[in-house]
Amino acid sequence: MFSKTPLFRAQLKTSAGYDNNHPREQQQALEGAGKRALAAHHNQIESFPIFAAGVLVASFSGVTSAVVSWLAIAYIVSRIAYLFFYMKNIAMLRTLVWIIGYASSLALICSPAWGV
Repeated sequence: MFSKTPLFRAQLKTSAGYDNNHPREQQQALEGAGKRALAAHHNQIESFPIFAAGVLVASFSGVTSAVVSWLAIAYIVSRIAYLFFYMKNIAMLRTLVWIIGYASSLALICSPAWGV
């Protein structure tokens, strides 16, 4: 939902307002900040399965440590920052926080091997 809000606002700002009958067509026609909002929203959806897999692997393997908690927090904070930097069109910082989020997810997946 957090990543959908800027996209929804961009759709509301169009001349026709939010098109509830054809929202995907409207989204594809967006430009500028609206187009970035759509891309950021899609990226949020794409990144979540890797994070969810990491949380599940850590949980079901019985890994209980502060490191796992901090990795999960790092993912969430990085994704919020990612959305902010994407909307502000700050590509270098957006890429940096994307890497942090991705690395956090991968570290969660690998956490049972480290025994943390």
